[in-house]
Amino acid sequence: MQAPAIRIAMWSGPRNISTAMMRSFENRADCAVIDEPFYAAYLATTGLNHPMREAVLAAQSPDPAVVAEHLLGPVPEGRAIFYQKHMTHHMVKTIDLAWMQACHNVFLIRAPERVVASYAQKRTEITLADLGFIRQAELFDREAARLGKAPPVIDADDILRHPEPMLRALCAATGIEFSETMLRWPAGRRSTDGVWAPHWYASVERSTGFAPPAATPAASDDLAEAARPYYQRLHAHRLGGHAA
Repeated sequence: MQAPAIRIAMWSGPRNISTAMMRSFENRADCAVIDEPFYAAYLATTGLNHPMREAVLAAQSPDPAVVAEHLLGPVPEGRAIFYQKHMTHHMVKTIDLAWMQACHNVFLIRAPERVVASYAQKRTEITLADLGFIRQAELFDREAARLGKAPPVIDADDILRHPEPMLRALCAATGIEFSETMLRWPAGRRSTDGVWAPHWYASVERSTGFAPPAATPAASDDLAEAARPYYQRLHAHRLGGHAA
């Protein structure tokens, strides 16, 4: 009898190496991936005007119940691992979160000043809600209460500086074996990338692995400082934090 699939739900905000992490897992022979499956549901519910809005709505189901059913259903190509890249701000309060209980929920964080600097290159108007820090902390608290302990947290800079030990720690935390194939991948676009890839993914399409983090932006701003308490609270629980 085949063992049940391991479903990994990776929760982050935008501009947080989340697509590079998806590349890393997709390069495993035993892993299927899905890219931000609740994006259309988020746009349909909020009415927000994001880049490529109509294309996103045409490409995905706007019904969160349908999305959740797919995430808990058969894994594409019968793979043993189903890696799900999620944006925390997509999970508006009306969406039922019960499906999360079937997943290993992991929280991918990044220093707010880095997130703001990267996001500002793609959109000129930014709000704290766009960056997902508050909703990420809420989902973290919910999962911690369910588990009775902190769920796994990984910091983007830790991954970029020390990819192999951090990926090993992440694999151990989610009950899978580490694979060397997670460290490098071919450049280019993937059929699994969201339809929004042309607007957002130019950098990751050029990548072939994790590169050291760029220099920290020279100065923070009010938006980054508003996000910082939420980031710091999760940062205290990050994998490898005591050794870093």
